[in-house]
Parts: sequence; C-alpha cells; structure tokens
Amino acid sequence: MKHSQTIGIVAVFLLIGVCFLPWIYIPSLQLTLDGFHGKVNNELTFGKQGLAHLFFAVPLVLFFLIHKIWAKRTNIFIGFLNLGWAIKNFILFNMCRMGECPQVKLGLYLMIILAILIQVMTFLPKMEIKQND
Repeated sequence: MKHSQTIGIVAVFLLIGVCFLPWIYIPSLQLTLDGFHGKVNNELTFGKQGLAHLFFAVPLVLFFLIHKIWAKRTNIFIGFLNLGWAIKNFILFNMCRMGECPQVKLGLYLMIILAILIQVMTFLPKMEIKQND
C-alpha cells in the first residue's frame, strides 16, 4: 500500500489522543475514567494505561519512518505488543465488578480499532525489494 506508513503514523498519534478521551463511566460513583486518569479510590485503580501506549508509540513512529527491513520487522513485533495491551485494556475496563457494569464510552472502542489499524499498517510497508540474479 502506498500510504500505509503515513496512515500508521497518523493512527499512532490518534491512539495517543484517544487515551485522553473518556473510556468508561461508572454510574454508582459518577466517575469517568480515561487512559491517563484511572484512579477510582485507594482500593480500585486502573492506573495510567495510556503510558504504555505512549511508550509503544515512540518506536512505532520511528520504525514507520525508517526504510530498512529490520525496522519493518521490529515494527510488526511492537505493533503486536501495542495491540495486546489494547486488548488487555478493553477487557479490563469493560469488565463488570460487584454486579455493576460500567458504561463503555467511544474512547475505548476507538482505542481498540486504532490499535488494530496500526497492526495492519505494520504488515503493509512500502519497500523496494531488490532481486538477486
């Protein structure tokens, strides 16, 4: 794909932005949680899950920009780590606790969709392959 690297970079930056959007709403506590503000109280905290996406974003963007085969292969691995973290977050934030289920907001769905899009873009690098005769 001609623009896969550009789409991948834009998707990485959008994923970081989505970490600031609301992910869930807990009605009994009137509390909205996102990727960087996940503390409910001292007993229940989701942590700052967006920091891991930020950690994965730096090498993803860097390896999208480098036009070497080793960078593209490493990017596939880092993309899988990012996707795995997104799936973990989706399950963790979507889970019902003590009989109460949170209201899932758009940010959580966008987070998983963008992580899948990033992974797909890592599989489609625009590389010139030299033929050895």
